[in-house]
Amino acid sequence: MNNNTTKWFSSWFDTPFYHTLYKNRDDSEAQAFMDTLTNYLNIPEHGTILDLACGKGRHARYLNTLGYHVTGVDLSENSINYAKQFENDSLHFEMHDMCKPYKTQFDAVFNLFTSFGYFDKDEDNLNTVEAIKANLNTFGFGVIDFMNSEFVINNLVSENTKTVDTITFNLKRYVEDGYIVKDISFSADSENYNFQERVRAFTLKDFEAIFAKANVHLLDVFGDYKLNKFNPKTSERLIMIFK
Repeated sequence: MNNNTTKWFSSWFDTPFYHTLYKNRDDSEAQAFMDTLTNYLNIPEHGTILDLACGKGRHARYLNTLGYHVTGVDLSENSINYAKQFENDSLHFEMHDMCKPYKTQFDAVFNLFTSFGYFDKDEDNLNTVEAIKANLNTFGFGVIDFMNSEFVINNLVSENTKTVDTITFNLKRYVEDGYIVKDISFSADSENYNFQERVRAFTLKDFEAIFAKANVHLLDVFGDYKLNKFNPKTSERLIMIFK
């Protein structure tokens, strides 16, 4: 039984079960978002992109097919080892803690699909934004694609089950101490497992405060993957472009 919720992003993300639960994510939507975003930012041909918290590299790999030089970094050794099979001259993967600056600068740094706000320490949220800023070249843009917490909380499905590859995942969602929490329990190979995802319920105002401390400038805020205007009540996403 694993009830350890400390630093859950380096344990739950490292299990094969995490990838099983989320394996049917919509790649076509993600790819259309990458097309729209790179066009909007006007990233130069063969420009460089850092994909922060890249997981198994699905976005990094697609961005690479568009002609960009992409580096994907993640804390999960398991995910990076998987992604490394796709490396080529212009696509690289490496284990890296996104609270710290990476060793080179880029035309864009992307932090996609709510890969922010997991940290136990508040200062790590600020450290991550400062690290993104440090990793941008003079003309570079940072992008954080977060959930719209207000919308998510108002539409929270408190309980449901999802069966994938013969495993039935029992999912419970609730808000606790400023976090949106998901409890995940299931049985596999005659063992019971319990994991928990905890993401800070950051609002645009919270991000604005972090950006001000990090001395970065928020340029645009969008509410979905088609880059429509952000509406706190109805938008599903909170997509922020800054430098």
